[in-house]
Amino acid sequence: MKASSVHFILGGKTPYKDLAPAFPDILKMFLMETDQMPEDEEILMMFIELNMADLERNMKPEGYNRKGRMRMVFPMDRKEFYIKAVGKGVDVARVGERISEMLSASGVQYKTVNNDLPEF
Repeated sequence: MKASSVHFILGGKTPYKDLAPAFPDILKMFLMETDQMPEDEEILMMFIELNMADLERNMKPEGYNRKGRMRMVFPMDRKEFYIKAVGKGVDVARVGERISEMLSASGVQYKTVNNDLPEF
């Protein structure tokens, strides 16, 4: 069964601010891969700046939890983020692999968990 979500669990005492160097590229890639890239460059920059402001203060960012084919969610109760397919026809595993490559290249300590339960 195909994964419906990929979770990136931050390792040990890894702070949110460690995501900051990679986050703009991760968000842009995520939006492009899921056909959710805003047409207006200013809207994209707003999403990036809002998330970066939180990351730079070592706080949990918003992510991208808007109506669309896939979401990037930072849950309140866990030090992780995940991407989740909303509907069918989205290759969550492929997008998850690309995010993993970007996190690894930035030196972020994390582990991934794939979930194939659609209600997760």
